[in-house]
Amino acid sequence: MIIRLECPGEHYAVEEISREAHWDGEWGAEPCISDVHLLVHRLRNCPSYLPNLHYVAELDGKLVGHIIYSASKIVDDAGKEHEMLTFGPLSVLPEYQNQGIGKALVQFTFAEAKKLGYRAVLIFGFPDYYPRLGFRPAAEFGITTSDGKNYDPFMACQLYDGALDGIHGRYYIDPVFDDLKQDDVIAFDKKFPPKELHIPVPISVLLDRLPQPARAAFETSDEFKQKSLKYVTTKSEREVAAMDGIDSQALEIIRAVTKEHGLLWGK
Repeated sequence: MIIRLECPGEHYAVEEISREAHWDGEWGAEPCISDVHLLVHRLRNCPSYLPNLHYVAELDGKLVGHIIYSASKIVDDAGKEHEMLTFGPLSVLPEYQNQGIGKALVQFTFAEAKKLGYRAVLIFGFPDYYPRLGFRPAAEFGITTSDGKNYDPFMACQLYDGALDGIHGRYYIDPVFDDLKQDDVIAFDKKFPPKELHIPVPISVLLDRLPQPARAAFETSDEFKQKSLKYVTTKSEREVAAMDGIDSQALEIIRAVTKEHGLLWGK
């Protein structure tokens, strides 16, 4: 496998990789087109985009994955800005997933980012996976989201020891991440070959297997209303275990059901 910078002529191919990798990535209960390939397209035109950290993975002459970075910042209580990084999307073609390609892209680009003088990378990602790559909850560093909140998917990874020492505050990413309307996604998607819409797995396939106290924990939570089974994977095992009615038996059932549907959840 070769990891190298993306070339200008590869924009369409890289967007298509993100389209394929995240086609089933939406968390709602209703079918829709994933917005990830539009995000890649728009990021390239943002001042925050960092082409010197946009790397692709090539295997036997074929592009199979990529990772895209953009600049972000932490603003402390005094209003001072501290430049940081975020990556995303990280995309690997479905037939090449679970082979270490995504991990290799992250580790390679972290080393490059460190050479370029960056301190740390902050992401919103799967909370029981990314700690394996060195991420820790952002709350441990005294960092919150832009609205002053914290939750397990919000994580930070120092690129060297002590990189975040003395840096606390609110975290901001490019507004492009929050401005991806489905009408725009549908229009953009027409430049790619037609693809059957993904039908999300309903969360009911899990609820029907859970004991009543655990089922009630999900059904009485507004957060899980109108969500698919995949949405559960955005919650850490710690967060789910803290819900009323969730015991060790329920955790094992959640782990089993998500695995049956090709989803990874839990530690």
